[in-house]
Amino acid sequence: MQQSDSNQFNEWTVDWRPDDRAVERVRANPFSEELPVTPDHISTYKEHGVVCLPGAFASWVEPLRTGLDRILEAPTSYAFPCESTGANEPGRFFDSYCNWHRVPEFLAFFSESPAAALAGQLMEASSVQLFHEHVFAKEPGTAKATPWHQDMPYYCVDGPLTASVYIALDDTPPDVAVQFVAGSHLWGKLFFPRVFAGGEDFNVHDQTMEPAPDIAGNPDNFDIVSWSLKAGDCLVFDYRTLHGTTAGELKDRRRAFSARFLGDGAHYLLRPGELSPPLTDIGLSSGDALPEAWFPVSWKAEAAE
Repeated sequence: MQQSDSNQFNEWTVDWRPDDRAVERVRANPFSEELPVTPDHISTYKEHGVVCLPGAFASWVEPLRTGLDRILEAPTSYAFPCESTGANEPGRFFDSYCNWHRVPEFLAFFSESPAAALAGQLMEASSVQLFHEHVFAKEPGTAKATPWHQDMPYYCVDGPLTASVYIALDDTPPDVAVQFVAGSHLWGKLFFPRVFAGGEDFNVHDQTMEPAPDIAGNPDNFDIVSWSLKAGDCLVFDYRTLHGTTAGELKDRRRAFSARFLGDGAHYLLRPGELSPPLTDIGLSSGDALPEAWFPVSWKAEAAE
């Protein structure tokens, strides 16, 4: 995410809207593959706003890597590519989103994997809508922190039940893995979104938000949790859970795939300022349900019974 005033972190390249065939394929997910979600997983998700499921998506690592490589090889052929390392900074920090219908491996993931079922069970939702996907790549030599932030303030949605299913595509030691402030999703606060390239706040005129606390400068004041991740390990977290990384130098690649889901009560909310993804001009008013033609229902609780 780059300079918000110039729209650079939302570079328009291709249309983000999925076609009918892709949407129908996701809707047709038979939900036949389920991950073992325990009461402890659910209670941890509710209390901490993040839970780790080791090895949950090991079989999807290679397909998702292949899909991400498609984007890395031709970023402008896909929606919303973003470079967050400057010309004089080492390494590369790349991300992109809203391409699930355009990348064959991503479409297969959403139509065949248990990701939506996992999100639905952890949220204890009756149904789950696919919001979008987000991919990340930090190359060796990168020494750039992902600033502490929540995901919700970037989005044109609101609702009590949200889940990001984050899948590590490379082994990642805890000093450079994503860290979380356990329980921060329950603080009842939203913090200004932050530019990934420089770490500065934007949309600072939104009176529903405030600056995030200085977590990096005062780590002992917060209940910070992280994991040493193997490729295929999965983290599921609430959109309101604060998370970020250190600026430790990467010795190896750190790639990840994150599937964003919404549960019961989710609705469109037009926040002031720039949003990421910039899904604002879609003919909706705040409070409207998200149209299933673009955000398909990808799991229902009764289908798992």
